Amino acid sequence: MEIDRQTRHITLAYFDKQSTVDYIGLVQSIPICFDAKECATDTFPLANVHAHQIEFMRDFEAQRGISFLIVQFTARDESYFLPFRSLQTYWKRMEAGGRKSFTYEEMNRTFPIRKTREVPLHYLEQLEAYLEQLDSYS
Repeated sequence: MEIDRQTRHITLAYFDKQSTVDYIGLVQSIPICFDAKECATDTFPLANVHAHQIEFMRDFEAQRGISFLIVQFTARDESYFLPFRSLQTYWKRMEAGGRKSFTYEEMNRTFPIRKTREVPLHYLEQLEAYLEQLDSYS
């Protein structure tokens, strides 16, 4: 996948097809997949994510796609874009015998998803910010 880094600006997303995650599609030629999860407390149980979803997202990223979770902490009324890389860190920790959850405090909250009147969860802004961060590491 080649991306013109000078002109990339995410404004629209198009639905492609259903799968083991909530959404698979293209955002201005960038393949993305995500799943949306809710958490009533400040501790997100990894049991809310299934092994087949992790495997799917891992394979999707291996093919140069972008995978992520949208995590909503309902008690706080806050939502975050959680890149697959972060999710995978928590998942691997669990597989190694560690915590079976991650907390609000330890989560990377770099990508909060704001609400607007027009868009209840404007994840495209955070997707764009994440892609810019990836570009800076390239």
